[in-house]
Amino acid sequence: MKSKILACCALMTMMTSCSDKKTTTDETALPSITGTWELVSSRVIAKGDTTVTYPVEGQEMIKMFAGNHFSFLKHDTKQGKGDSAVFDAGGGTYELKGEDYSEHLQYCNYREWENRDFHFKLRTKGDSLIQSGIEKIDSLNINQEILEIYVKKE
Repeated sequence: MKSKILACCALMTMMTSCSDKKTTTDETALPSITGTWELVSSRVIAKGDTTVTYPVEGQEMIKMFAGNHFSFLKHDTKQGKGDSAVFDAGGGTYELKGEDYSEHLQYCNYREWENRDFHFKLRTKGDSLIQSGIEKIDSLNINQEILEIYVKKE
């Protein structure tokens, strides 16, 4: 009887240790980017010149990740009134493998940017998300490096 109990305990221990190993895959080891992130800083480097493109007084921008989809929204805080009225939006699918992040932009208010793929590096550090890489669209004469920093929204 004792040997049956010991065998049963040994079997349970092996099953538990096997199931623990299944949950430590590369996918679960990566930090989750799911949720809403607020843009706090953005720079564009084109032809050797660096331009700070964010923050902009009176504007807010967020980026959201859910499943394998992303979206971004930017607007002015004066509800479209005045000279600083702005509304930008876009979204599509993404893939993240380690730090290699790719976006397929399916929807965008700048329609000529739609149906394009962009490849970036994406890192998390504490509550910050750092996206960097090249945006290149030959037909629009766009070839620029971006560096965007987001903070996780509660």
